[in-house]
Amino acid sequence: MWRIGILLVACAAMAQAPSFQPVGTMSQLMISIIYPTSDAIFYIDRAPLTTETQWNTLRGQALMLAESGNLLMIGGRARDQADWIKFSNMMLEAGRTAYKAALTKDLDGIRGVNDQLYSSCVGCHSEYRPNYGRRPQAGQQQK
Repeated sequence: MWRIGILLVACAAMAQAPSFQPVGTMSQLMISIIYPTSDAIFYIDRAPLTTETQWNTLRGQALMLAESGNLLMIGGRARDQADWIKFSNMMLEAGRTAYKAALTKDLDGIRGVNDQLYSSCVGCHSEYRPNYGRRPQAGQQQK
């Protein structure tokens, strides 16, 4: 009898699960959200952060980067449950760490996520983006 109760609770939970409806394509996510937010972390030393507004902007960028890892894992976007999830989680964790560091204005903490973020990006692109890192042959254009 208790098994039926557990089954009913599980079914009710699944029925209430939200339905995700992606709006942007993978390319749009990369160009409009992930590249700018990751660049904010990668190039943190290009211009010193001197105002609270600048720190708030960086916090927002780091938070968007972390949440982008979640966006990459939702249904319809995740290419598989192995490396895709691993690289997306690496991005999420790098963004989370950068966000926490930005809350305390810890530049070294933000710099410290660069290798993890870089590994996430390059690993994913190497695995899932055709021709990534290959130069076009003479007379060919990169697609």
